[in-house]
Amino acid sequence: MELGLAGRRVLVTGAGKGIGRGTVQALHAAGARVVAVSRTQADLDSLVRECPGIEPVCVDLGDWEATERALGSVGPVDLLVNNAAVALLQPFLEVTKDAFDRSFEVNLRAVIQVSQIVARGLIARGAPGAIVNISSQCSQRAVTNHSVYCSTKGALDMLTKVMALELGPHKIRVNAVNPTVVMTPMGQATWSDPCKAKTMLDRIPLGKFAEVEHVVDAILFLLSDRSGMTTGSTLPVEGGFWAN
Repeated sequence: MELGLAGRRVLVTGAGKGIGRGTVQALHAAGARVVAVSRTQADLDSLVRECPGIEPVCVDLGDWEATERALGSVGPVDLLVNNAAVALLQPFLEVTKDAFDRSFEVNLRAVIQVSQIVARGLIARGAPGAIVNISSQCSQRAVTNHSVYCSTKGALDMLTKVMALELGPHKIRVNAVNPTVVMTPMGQATWSDPCKAKTMLDRIPLGKFAEVEHVVDAILFLLSDRSGMTTGSTLPVEGGFWAN
């Protein structure tokens, strides 16, 4: 299915690893012009070698002022993937202020800031666009030790809907993708223990975790004009976890 992404300028956050890196690679292969944002320079350096021509931007999105400096003059962007996230897992009674603040700064506040930069540019140009927020199956189901992470993703789902409501009149679509566990470096750090993994796999009817490409395929569809009547949605890529 032709997605028509060639020549489009796409900004991807959290581009250094996992889902973000896979998204950059797929967009580059599709002929898109990619702005790759990561806080880790080494990841960007290796990504540039893999995908010549992408534009790397190294910034910690948890720093509002640094993000404004790095992306405030990024130029015209047609499509945005808000993928950057942290997963700082603690039992509820042990949640710290630092973990709470860092989680909401990166998982929610940065989405607002980067989306504002991109959307304002689209509106000023009178151009249509699409934004995809990477949420989680944990946005709608409770998971032990994930109280802050689940909260950030639940908030992100609602933010997605409000963004869709307010940006729709400007022909900007906004959707979320809600994956199950994906065996990225972050997923491996959290779910590599077989006993822990079994507790999650037992709740997934398909009986397996997702591969990066499963999530990337959903992202590319929602970025493309093939999903031109879809906005405000949360697209599960979770093997039936929500049906359980």
